[in-house]
Amino acid sequence: MPHDHPSHSHEGMSPSGHPYREDNDTALTYWQQMEIAVRELLVEKGLVTPEEIARQIDAMDARSPANGAAVVARAWTDPAFKQRLLADASAASREMGFDIGPLHLIAVENTDTTHNLIVCTLCSCYPRNLLGLPPDWYKTRAYRSRAVIEPRTVLREFGVELPDDMQVRVHDSTADMRYIVLPARPAGTDDMTEEQLAALVTRDSMIGTGLPRTP
Repeated sequence: MPHDHPSHSHEGMSPSGHPYREDNDTALTYWQQMEIAVRELLVEKGLVTPEEIARQIDAMDARSPANGAAVVARAWTDPAFKQRLLADASAASREMGFDIGPLHLIAVENTDTTHNLIVCTLCSCYPRNLLGLPPDWYKTRAYRSRAVIEPRTVLREFGVELPDDMQVRVHDSTADMRYIVLPARPAGTDDMTEEQLAALVTRDSMIGTGLPRTP
């Protein structure tokens, strides 16, 4: 929004033109209280230190879609790796040095006839080790329900127009099973390096709500 009238504010907007955010000073939920209690107990018993917890949080926050983009670019350029990725995405990701933990990761491939869309209908299960933190809209009730009920409409709202004869497959993530989309490689990229290809891979293209950038 324009910022040239700081003396005037719209309802729900700060004087700078940005929307107000609710303060997070509400009472702690049961699970938040449990997390604090368990964390403090582990520290008290000497099983972990506050510094180790902080380092782990920093490591988690440092994860980004660039990890997943590197995996996709490798699959685009290495047919053998692509087959390993589709057969066992967990092992293929570890092969590239990405620690995805114990979860079962499944890669689903977009083709000329099939488009894949990822959702978590219960909460926000998401391959964070490869894609970083999920976007806010991924966690909303609207996306979690509408992606299953009317996926084509949701995709259209994200700017993805699909042919009527293309099948849309919706995959529901769980606590121990996550999905990542292997998007179709854009045309005109035959001479691009793996690093250049990775720059074309967007976060949304690995969720299914977007497509890779065009060169």
